[in-house]
Amino acid sequence: MTSSPNRPSTTTAVVLCGGAGRRFGGDKTRADLGGRTVLDHVLDGLPDDWAVVCVGESRPTRRAVSWCREAPAGGGPAAGIAASLPQVTGPVVVALGGDMPYAARPAPSLVAALEAHPEVEAVVALDGDGRRQPLLAAYRLTALRAALPDPPAGTPLMRLLDRLEVLELPVAAPGSLDVDTREDLEDARHRLEP
Repeated sequence: MTSSPNRPSTTTAVVLCGGAGRRFGGDKTRADLGGRTVLDHVLDGLPDDWAVVCVGESRPTRRAVSWCREAPAGGGPAAGIAASLPQVTGPVVVALGGDMPYAARPAPSLVAALEAHPEVEAVVALDGDGRRQPLLAAYRLTALRAALPDPPAGTPLMRLLDRLEVLELPVAAPGSLDVDTREDLEDARHRLEP
């Protein structure tokens, strides 16, 4: 997905990377994956013309991004998405987990499906097990703002989806792979392209 040099992109990627990583044993977005962090794998794969807002503790990344924090810190994904919205300028938000190193690959397809279905407010990936992945999804900004509760902290993202007209799009691994454990990181390493 590209835009002309004179027209800004209509899409902002919001990448959540503020989780505690309890099962992983630390911040999984900082873990090394083939010489780059898991987070950099996500960011490097996104279209160049998309604005990117990362939610979490600010850190150096290979790609220029804007940073913000959810309130309160550790308030969960809905709070993270809410914190990012003041920095979103276009009508489409792609929410991604910072622990999903290959999520950038299917992200443009989610946006294309949203654009092809004007009656839909969100296009959400279905992983290989048939589960909805609200952090691998494209949302219409106006609908997302209206669906977020006030305050958003502690709200499960699945509850947010209940307030939206959703289209599901199957996305197999590695696009839907997330790194929750050391074993998941090893699985991601085996999927690296030579």
